Amino acid sequence: MRRPDQQTTTRPTPDAAPGTTPGAPPAEATEPGTRRLPEATGPGTRRLTDATGAARPPDSAAGSRPAGGLTTEAVLAPYLREQAAEFLRSLRLHHEHSAPADPGGHDAAAATRALRRSARRISGCLHTFRAALDPLWADQLRAELAWLSGLLAREHAYANRLTRLVEALHQLSGPALPAARGVRAAGESAASDAQGRAALGVGAARAGALLDRRLTLARTRSHSAALQALGSSRFHAVADAVALLASDVPLAPGAAGRPAEALLEPAERAEQRLLTAVAALPPDGTEPYNEAQDAAWHQARLLLRLHRYAHEVVRGAADPALTGAGHALDLHRDAVEAAGAAAAAARTPRIAPATAYALGVLHADQRHEVEAARAVFRESWPYAAVLSAP
Repeated sequence: MRRPDQQTTTRPTPDAAPGTTPGAPPAEATEPGTRRLPEATGPGTRRLTDATGAARPPDSAAGSRPAGGLTTEAVLAPYLREQAAEFLRSLRLHHEHSAPADPGGHDAAAATRALRRSARRISGCLHTFRAALDPLWADQLRAELAWLSGLLAREHAYANRLTRLVEALHQLSGPALPAARGVRAAGESAASDAQGRAALGVGAARAGALLDRRLTLARTRSHSAALQALGSSRFHAVADAVALLASDVPLAPGAAGRPAEALLEPAERAEQRLLTAVAALPPDGTEPYNEAQDAAWHQARLLLRLHRYAHEVVRGAADPALTGAGHALDLHRDAVEAAGAAAAAARTPRIAPATAYALGVLHADQRHEVEAARAVFRESWPYAAVLSAP
């Protein structure tokens, strides 16, 4: 992937990434010396607001900021160069720890996560601050980074999904409940529960084996696809573009000298899109097992991520007030995908009724986890007025 003004490039090796230290672990911390955007105080300055129109509280994560005079380039370029360097460092570590003797090892998995993390941040920055960058270059690189991040995420997602479902099956089909003491009704209830647990136990082992076959196969295929992609010309073009980004950030004409406050407007738009999406989420108390609502929650998760990355650019750090909410949305995504995997396995032709029953119970359990994650999000969302029930 080349910029229009560059006819040929020689692809630097990952070790040549500016500012990298061989063997240094990837990190998400802000690079020392990175300057933060000064607080805008001039006439007409818009303050970040919540969905109700009320002014947000002061940014506790911003800390002290320089007096002013920073340009767009002075704020945006160091962030992108830092993330590009992290991408190249993580790529080198991935190559070092992906030897055939230890495929999918812990170090390789950690390097893959770091690679995805930097790719997401670069992509999010290109999306939010596109107006300050060369638009054609930004759109092309963002699309390629989205392809790479999604490809690398699949193997990790299948492994986590299998672990989650097997553990849930074990908990659901544990030892039968002891006989209850006391009145007859209580005894009958305990006996019924024990019978249900025993019936579940009959199919749980087969359900677990079925899930293991399906998800392990999917994980293996994803691993092979990722390795193939990392050796492809398409990936090398992405690595070329990121290597160039580590030393040269293509800005839009005239953007370099603009005041850094120009970055506040797109960051505020990213935040407002998040707040609008959260305000549109179904209120608490709606009918459970409504899978049609999942898409709106997934969209809120993606918008929260974009807001986090924009906040890192203009404030120098992620917004700590949204840490809990972001974690809840991650759990929501995991539970939704696990429920989908259980439902897909239950549609396998010619499976035994006991196996189908166990998978049905597992699906219902994961949908309950979906509802629990939504409740945690509502509790941890810092702007409670947005989520008030009608």
